[in-house]
Amino acid sequence: MLIKAFEVGQLSTNCYIVIDEKTLCCAIIDPGAESGRILNYLAENNLKPVCIFLTHGHYDHTTAVPTIRSELKIPTYINKKDVNAEGKHSSMKFDVDKIDEVWYYADGDKIEVGGLTFTVMETPGHSEGSVTLVCEDALFTGDTLFRDSCGRTDFEGGSMEVLLGSLKRICSLEGDYEVYPGHADYTSLDRERRFNFYVRRALES
Repeated sequence: MLIKAFEVGQLSTNCYIVIDEKTLCCAIIDPGAESGRILNYLAENNLKPVCIFLTHGHYDHTTAVPTIRSELKIPTYINKKDVNAEGKHSSMKFDVDKIDEVWYYADGDKIEVGGLTFTVMETPGHSEGSVTLVCEDALFTGDTLFRDSCGRTDFEGGSMEVLLGSLKRICSLEGDYEVYPGHADYTSLDRERRFNFYVRRALES
């Protein structure tokens, strides 16, 4: 597995392209902006994009989806709790009216990308529909878990109590994992278990 990271947009969102090196099939995680840059990388490296995964519906993680979807014709996956209700629009939830072929994933779902398997963990708190994607020894945590911190809970659908429960669930996974968050630096699960105040608080609850 090869992971290519792009820092995109005004809020420096981490967009990841996760590649099965044997088949060159790949998934695009959280394309928040700069669609041209992402599409150029895919083309220059002869990659075979299979799908777009969204860790949650906030605009800084989803803005480039319509352009990428129109170019590549691949499905977009999101938890339904982070999708706008009919007739209701908000930058805090993803607007599915902008694209077609939206698939809803939920806790325990597994999606194949070449020889890679992504498993969905629902990890709400930053938003109602936040998920963490588990693939081999990597966790793509969106805005749930950061290095030394966690996501904000003052947005629509946020809850610190719920988020602490999600952090406890993530950090109760057996063994160590590489953690690829939605913003800022990468980290490891063992490191966050030791040094992250919010994780320690969650594990003690």
